[in-house]
Amino acid sequence: MIAPATPASAHGGEGANVTSYRTTITGLSSPMDGLTVRTVEGGARLELTNTTGRAIEVLGYSGEPYLELRADGVYQNTGSPAAYVNQTLAGDTPVPPAADPTAPPTWERIATGDTVRWHDQRTHWLGSARPPQAVADPDHAHRLREWAVPLRDQVRVFELRGTLDYEPPPVTWAWWVGAALLGLLLTALVRRWSRLVAPLAIIAGLSVFSYAVMRGLDGSGWDGVLVLSGALALGAAWRHPPFYLALAGFVLTAFAGLGSSEAFLAAVVPATGPGWLARACIAVTVATGVALALTGLLRMRAAVPTAVDQEPVPA
Repeated sequence: MIAPATPASAHGGEGANVTSYRTTITGLSSPMDGLTVRTVEGGARLELTNTTGRAIEVLGYSGEPYLELRADGVYQNTGSPAAYVNQTLAGDTPVPPAADPTAPPTWERIATGDTVRWHDQRTHWLGSARPPQAVADPDHAHRLREWAVPLRDQVRVFELRGTLDYEPPPVTWAWWVGAALLGLLLTALVRRWSRLVAPLAIIAGLSVFSYAVMRGLDGSGWDGVLVLSGALALGAAWRHPPFYLALAGFVLTAFAGLGSSEAFLAAVVPATGPGWLARACIAVTVATGVALALTGLLRMRAAVPTAVDQEPVPA
């Protein structure tokens, strides 16, 4: 009940994946107080918020009305081809013959708030093939193009402007090697000083929650797997029997760490802040998860009684 309202999305679609293409907003050609815009889900969508008290339209690919943010909610023109093309990030949804950009708009309210998110093909790199610049020089960043999305305030047309860049992937193997070495180091430290289990579990939980917050602030939503994994790790700081340590470490490594490891593969991560910070949180999650799991398994093994040969009792 106290959570903020979810922004309206112009259809579902997919997003929140790592990518090599960074969509950046440079500003509005005619700024307005109360009109704000940002990229969300790693640049997969644009998010427009209108608190100006005026009706603001987003124009489609033929200049037709596509979205309109009014005082009573967000409306979509079902006659705009963009309403169908923008259903997916790839823009591969068939456009019905009835969608005519020259026809009068047919408005359908899709939300009651003042914020809308949508895929926009003008801001993305379309297709699976890499751009020629990246093929020729994949190890450096390249400016692919500058883009503009037209907006309208009554009869005045202005633009939302930005850039699209290619960015090379991070050094994947270095992140994996770093996570593995850190995990082994933490395991050795906990074996040497057993009281380090509680601080280790706290670090594990905070690393997971940090990445979950970074994703949430970027508009990707709150990942229940990350939240549950972080809660299990923090629980190990309070009570840490061997089996619980092993279980929490396995869940942390397999679901929160390895499940988010795609961030090691591409430059743009669907999380607010720099990409290296998100990758560092994931690497720490993997390392602490491994350390907790190994610590729990080693303690369970030590707790198993060993058979001792008994000497015969003298008569």
